[in-house]
Formats: sequence, structure tokens, C-alpha cells
Amino acid sequence: MIKKEILARIVLDFQNQKLPELIERELEVDLEIPLKRASVILGPRRSGKTYYLYFLIKKLIKNGIEKKRILYVDFEDPRLFGATLDDLLNLVEVFYQIYPGNKNQKVWFFFDEIQNIKNWERFIRGALDRENARVFISGSSSKLLSREIATSLRGRTLSYLLLPFSFSEFLKAKSIACKEHLSSEEKARFINAFWEYFSSGGYPEVVIYPEKRKKIIQEIIEVTIYRDIVERYSIRNLKVIKLMFNYLVEAGEFSIHRFYNFLKSLNIKVSKNSLYNYLEYFNDAFIFFPLRKFSWSLKNTEQSLPKIYTVDNALIEAVAANNKGKKLENLIFLSLLRKGLELNKNIFYFHLNGGEVDFVIKEGRKTSTLLQSCFDISNFKTREREIKSLIKASEKLNCDNLLIITSDFKGEEKIKGKGIKFVPLWEWLLF
Repeated sequence: MIKKEILARIVLDFQNQKLPELIERELEVDLEIPLKRASVILGPRRSGKTYYLYFLIKKLIKNGIEKKRILYVDFEDPRLFGATLDDLLNLVEVFYQIYPGNKNQKVWFFFDEIQNIKNWERFIRGALDRENARVFISGSSSKLLSREIATSLRGRTLSYLLLPFSFSEFLKAKSIACKEHLSSEEKARFINAFWEYFSSGGYPEVVIYPEKRKKIIQEIIEVTIYRDIVERYSIRNLKVIKLMFNYLVEAGEFSIHRFYNFLKSLNIKVSKNSLYNYLEYFNDAFIFFPLRKFSWSLKNTEQSLPKIYTVDNALIEAVAANNKGKKLENLIFLSLLRKGLELNKNIFYFHLNGGEVDFVIKEGRKTSTLLQSCFDISNFKTREREIKSLIKASEKLNCDNLLIITSDFKGEEKIKGKGIKFVPLWEWLLF
């Protein structure tokens, strides 16, 4: 049992703490929603979840909420080592003893890394039922995953996905202007920033400490593989996990059968069922996202080979640095997720005989947009191939909103009666 004096010190330390300077994130979480649900900030390791909680707290204070009505606890604080469910209950009791006026008004609880406490779910359910409180939770993706939360809290959550920095967040972190008219110097700085983001991605640490970029990226990969996959699921075959990680980073359509045969050719023994599980583990940890093929038949969609996308271009840079087409397509996919589109509900790819459309956007029972990525649109053969696939798909899916995202070309053309817009990636990411 942790002494109440220590719990009181933890409460007061936050009250006396100066909150850090923060990069404003684009993720919007409702701070005032009346539902008795906990807001859960999910996302990959090192995406900035803890700092996002600070961002929400600062937003509350800016909106006129007194700081004493806010309880923030980091459960990785060594003073809370060995804390139990009773300690959690005592923590809230101490909070109200220090600020008795809070009992009669709304309060806000922010719990970071709460998964370190056994039976934390019971505590959160109790807080939602008994207290006039809004509850926010964040934690390591290796222990606090969306499916587990849904099960543990029995549908008492609203989940939000926080990815590494978007391009506009990256520009904010670099204090780079994003406006319609730029001087020559500003434009050069902007373009250099875009290519840095394109290559090295948006992990906050990587952006803020570019001189240590390679070391940080490698450490993120190692920690992600070991903690989120190997340790979490007690996997003994580390070599298979490392090979699968590299394979998935470079993959287009991914076939377990083909990867199984690849391992077999290296005399590495592993069951196909294990490989299916490993793919699911990577997905659960927000490392890889498997995108399915569009079909009006749910069965056909589920049985299709997935295309694999990666949580951040930093991982592609570490494994396949020269694959510019992969990086372009990956940034488009991540941007679609940030726009609130759901994997395999609103976003798909589409396969044609002799061609493919990278992204089909579905709204209700209609396809609203067909989107193609093309790094080198100046190459005649590449250009013809991408346009041909786009027009063919538009006829099959009855969709006239056609986009090709390029590395730098902008324009609009009418081909076979279909209007096609060409938009540079940097512009599409920002607007």
C-alpha cells in the first residue's frame, strides 16, 4: 500500500509542474462530451501520446478550467511502483481531500501508462460510474491495444488514433512558413523540409533531433520489435520476426504463402498459422496496416491479398531508402487515415487485369474518389499505365473524381471524357 503522503505529493507535483511547450496536433478529441465513456489515445510507440495528454490539459486551462480540477498521473512514476487497485482508489480520495470543492463540480482525469496497474479497468469503470469526471487514458501500444480496451471496459470508450507528425505538424515543429506566397528563401526551405519529411518521416523525436535521426529510428525499430511483439507474445523465433519486419516494409501485396516459401528456402521452419498471428501482432501494435482489395462482396474483400502500409516513412528509410514510389504511396495512405477514413471500410485498393488503382475511397454504397500515386509522372510509359488504370476503374466503379498524386507535377487533363487532376504530394498533404 502506497502512503497517502506520497499520493498527495504526486497530485501536488503536477499542480506545481510547468507544462512543456508543445507542437499543436491535428487530432481532435472532445473535452466536454457528456457520455460516460473514457477517451483512449491509441497509437504506435513514440508517436507523442503522453505529450498529447499535456496538449489536452493546456487546452482545458486555456478554456478557463482551473488546473486544480485536473488530475494527471504518470503510472511510470517510480513512486507508484507496485501500486494496486486500492492505491488508485486512494489516489482519487486524496485528490478530493486536497481540493474538496471538486466533489461538487466536474473534474478531468488523465492517466498515462495506467496499464501498469493490475485491474486498472475496474478502477476506470468505477470512476466513470461514480465520479462527475471526464477520463482520458493513454499508454504503450504493447499493453494497451484497441481490442483489449474494448473488452476490458465493455464498450465504455471512445478511441482515437494518434500517428507520428503529419506534414503540417512537421512544419510547425520546424517553424517553417506554410502560406500561399513565399520568398525564394522561404520556398527553398519549404521544399527542403518536404523532402526531409518524405524521407525520414514524422516521429517527433526524429523531427526534433535530426542530428541523431539514424540512431533514434533504429532504436524505435528495436524497441518496437522486442517489446511490442517478441516480449508481449513470448515469441522465441526472433529471426523470423526480424525477417518479416523487413519483408513487410518492402511489400506491396503480401502473401503469407509466398513468405512461408521464402523462409523455407532459407531453411527456416515456422508454421503458416504462426505467420498469420505475427502479421496480426504487427497490426495490433500499429506498425503495419493491411489494406484489402475493393469489392462489393465482403467475402471477396476479406479473402483478397492485403497491401501493406507502414506507420511512418522513417521505417521505410531504414529498410528501403531508395524506394521513392513506396514512400509516396505510404504518405498518401497515412494522410487518408488522418482524415478519419477507416481501413477496409472507407479505404481499399482496386485490382484490374493488367493494372491497379492504389486507393478507392468509399462513402456509404458509393465510391467517391479514385486515387493513384505516381512519383515520376514525366515518364511516358508510367504516365500512360497509371492513367489507363484510373480510367478503366472509373468506368467499372462509376466514379468520376479521379486524382493522381505526384512528386511535383500539378495540372488537369480530360482523357476519354474523364477529368483527371494531378496534384503534388506536398500540396495534397497540406490541403
